Amino acid sequence: MNHFVLTIALLTFFTGTAQNKYEREHRIRKNQFPENALAHVAEQMVDAKKIRFYRETDSAKVSYEVKFKKDRLRYSVEFDKDGTLEDIEILIKVVDIPDESFSNITNYLQSTFSKYRFRRMQQQYPVGTENPEKTIKNAFQNLMLPTIKYEFIVSGKKDKEYMQYEIVFDADGNFENMRKSLPPNYDHVLY
Repeated sequence: MNHFVLTIALLTFFTGTAQNKYEREHRIRKNQFPENALAHVAEQMVDAKKIRFYRETDSAKVSYEVKFKKDRLRYSVEFDKDGTLEDIEILIKVVDIPDESFSNITNYLQSTFSKYRFRRMQQQYPVGTENPEKTIKNAFQNLMLPTIKYEFIVSGKKDKEYMQYEIVFDADGNFENMRKSLPPNYDHVLY
């Protein structure tokens, strides 16, 4: 009987933690970044400013990110540990989201939280079934495609408690998933 209780407790713990985002981001040197990943975006990094390289560890995986500013847009290009492109994100503002999509997003947020505040908004180009070169081309042309996602970091009040959440919506503003976003521990290494 005690094994049954322990099993239930462990399953509850792991199910609960799977919906949380524990993220640690460490700044790294360019030579610590996967070479094959850099080859994918070398052309886009020409004339880019504020180029930074990161190794990110969350509760499920290790990934690499290069962040930079180009043509007044802030990009974040994420790769898995083997250097395979996962997605490209662009920091955006409310005016960058089509009205109907944003209306759907705010309707969801109003029905989920008694109060909420946007912390960060990103337009996301996931690789999905497309080849990585096509995803890169689409992202750097900032195309509005039906495959894009909107990722929000929101401080929301639920049950009289504020928490930070990462919420993903599709291109039409339909809810896809949400998880608690615990404050990241940014350990910046000084070089």
